[in-house]
Amino acid sequence: MIIYGKQVCLYALEHHSSSIKTVYVAKKNILPKELFHKYHNNIKFLEEKWAQSMSKGGNHQGLLIELQEYEQSSFSKIKKSNFIIVLDGLTDVGNIGAIVRSAYALGADAVIATGVRQLNFAAIARTSSGALLDMPFMIAPNILDIFNELKQLNFLLYGASMDGEDIASLVSASKRVLILGSEGKGLSKKVTDKIDKMISIEMKHAFDSLNVSAAAAILIHRMNYAIK
Repeated sequence: MIIYGKQVCLYALEHHSSSIKTVYVAKKNILPKELFHKYHNNIKFLEEKWAQSMSKGGNHQGLLIELQEYEQSSFSKIKKSNFIIVLDGLTDVGNIGAIVRSAYALGADAVIATGVRQLNFAAIARTSSGALLDMPFMIAPNILDIFNELKQLNFLLYGASMDGEDIASLVSASKRVLILGSEGKGLSKKVTDKIDKMISIEMKHAFDSLNVSAAAAILIHRMNYAIK
């Protein structure tokens, strides 16, 4: 798995040394001295054209890393959590990465992606600024099976919706799942039928909605703030 960009690469070098295979440097002095010495035997210097090729034209900022392939978490591990984020049909890696970053920073325990067969984990690692490397994450082929098992474990399912209860007045269950729909379609019908409570963010001015990643950050913070 190849990631690129200074911020995410430095995060991986500082916190995930066991996953580092090769460090590709295309810009002088991009690495702090201590990291340069630590990974000296793993470093390869690249010409700009090869760095551009490896990053597929992305903004690599002179630093790329080859990591071990990303390993998804198991549901048996995730279901032991208290606060799970479920993505219903989201495919944009920018939004998914931003949600993973907020989820990790604000105290959610795990993220489950549904309605997709595969995702570009390298891109999500990059757009999450490396948070994906620390956040339990999995793709679930059958979300209804996941919901049924979580309900048996006494999780309460909260769905983000424009017509839900204002999050400001919500007191969340201790075992809770926040479900976020895609920007284009929102929550799917099969998911809404399983949700226990719809929640929303009250707008102070007339406006349709927030970007799903911005809404996720607000909802995650609130659901970790007021708990039964």
